[in-house]
Amino acid sequence: MHTYTPSSAAMARALADLCIDRLAMQAPLDSSLTPEQLSEAAGQTVTPTGLGAPQAVQLWESVLAPACLSVDHPRYLSFIPGAPSKAAAAFDMLVGASSVYGGSWLEGSGAVYAENQALRWIADLVGLPESSGGVFVQGGTIGNLSALVAARAAAQHRRGGRRPSRWAVVVTGETHSSVKHGLETVMDVDVILVPGDPRGRLTGEAIRTRLGELTDDERDGIFAVVATAGSTNLGIVDDIAGIASVAQQQGWWLHVDGAYGGAGLAAPSVRALYAGIEHADSFIVDPHKWLFAPYDCCALLYRDPVLARAAHTQKAGYLDPVTVEGEWNPSDFAIQLTRRARGLPFWFSLAVHGTQAYTDALEHTLSVTRQGRELIDAAEHVRLLVEPDLSVLIFERLGWSDSDYGAWTARQLDAGFAFVTPSRHDGKVCTRFAIVNPTTTVRDLADILDSMR
Repeated sequence: MHTYTPSSAAMARALADLCIDRLAMQAPLDSSLTPEQLSEAAGQTVTPTGLGAPQAVQLWESVLAPACLSVDHPRYLSFIPGAPSKAAAAFDMLVGASSVYGGSWLEGSGAVYAENQALRWIADLVGLPESSGGVFVQGGTIGNLSALVAARAAAQHRRGGRRPSRWAVVVTGETHSSVKHGLETVMDVDVILVPGDPRGRLTGEAIRTRLGELTDDERDGIFAVVATAGSTNLGIVDDIAGIASVAQQQGWWLHVDGAYGGAGLAAPSVRALYAGIEHADSFIVDPHKWLFAPYDCCALLYRDPVLARAAHTQKAGYLDPVTVEGEWNPSDFAIQLTRRARGLPFWFSLAVHGTQAYTDALEHTLSVTRQGRELIDAAEHVRLLVEPDLSVLIFERLGWSDSDYGAWTARQLDAGFAFVTPSRHDGKVCTRFAIVNPTTTVRDLADILDSMR
């Protein structure tokens, strides 16, 4: 298995050809199969003697790959799609073949140096100081959790080790579900829910009002507030400046979840929406969403990395060679030790194309979104539900029942036409477009809207 032989060379060439073909084509939408269908088509794939490379490659190409939806298809508009640049996707192949360990400076200094350059660009967009820094982690769930673990450790240190009766974090209804899950289930921290405004935004004023309703013990336990820079369902940016003002007055850690929407910091047309983000103590953005990197890649940044290192550095005798003062070890900044250098494809694409190309691509998707909004406004059969901030359009099909949305989604996917799933807003089933792919056109949106007539 570990020797490069003529047969392994042929296998590598076959896989490389598949990768190149995939880069060259417009992504097929493909489909999702049931376990029974896959069992019939693929059979038992792991056997004592193996299938052999040609059969395994053929099995992937003809059966398993077509059973995976292509999130980079221009009409894949559900959840938050992905649209990696060709440079990022191609370099991801090299990262996988290179066996780079990205957890320590000692073992991956070149990779860590490159990743830190990409992180610096993001930190500059946020307005964080030169001393800021962080790490690329798996996704927003791990990024948010790691940031809040660091926030709690910093709060306990600041209190001289004193713990409140219960730790707590302020969030709102549109805060991502992974944040609430991580706080309550993983960290055993209480959630202080603050109502959003009519568009779902968390505001500083609403937090102040909610504080007046809490007991002294509840207020004492709050150590952080989470602001959202582009909510997943609605694409709305919170009142970050107002939230930052309250956080500073109360001595809380301000964490900004920009997993989807943080990319908009690079788009001048919407940059003003993020006023106050420069006060963040920690920030995340997922380049695998709207910054054109492959899965999985989340940039986690700290205003003061020393606080994060104090919370996350692991101690063990065998780790002494890598826990060296002054060296930048990515594993010191998140809940992880073993680590793939997952920021490298993003860095490579930035290095190849330059940051202006990213700004241009972001502005293009925002322009398509604005034109899509005009299509919805002009159509008689659909109605916009929330004024968009970024590149999400949430709307209803007038006269449809809940089941109508699901049936329509299934028909479009079965036809290979589009993938647009139902969502929910104000307790009511609706649907949405999440537009992060620069190859998605206004014509695509118009055709999908027409299919709802």
